[in-house]
Amino acid sequence: MNRAILMGRLVRDPEVRYSQGETPIAIARYTLAVDRRGRKSQDSEQTADFINCIAFGKGGEFTEKYFRQGMRVLVSGRIQTGSYTNKEGVKVYTTEIIVEEQEFADSKNASSGGSQPTSRPAPTNSIGDGFMNIPDGVEDEGLPFN
Repeated sequence: MNRAILMGRLVRDPEVRYSQGETPIAIARYTLAVDRRGRKSQDSEQTADFINCIAFGKGGEFTEKYFRQGMRVLVSGRIQTGSYTNKEGVKVYTTEIIVEEQEFADSKNASSGGSQPTSRPAPTNSIGDGFMNIPDGVEDEGLPFN
């Protein structure tokens, strides 16, 4: 099974192109900075991996419309490796994620620097056991369940 799940921030705005042909397909390329877990880094040690991602079709269109530099996103897909020979005749190896699913990892306010609270306040008329008090005079048939 070839499955990768990543959460990170976009290093820059995605680059989107469309294929040639009868029905052009969106091809979006972007790089995620994914934090490494584990021990704290030394002064010059890298603390994130920069992973190239490619989204095709509807995923590419979604990327073009909504993804921007600095946004934290969640991506799942498959790892694809390849190689090519550059102009100097050196063989270059590539690794990238072919995106199958992608979504926002932060709320709109969190990603845009909003000041909304991240936790929901407790209901004002709770009785301490997680259930809300039902006021007197409310009949059972007025409730949305049996």
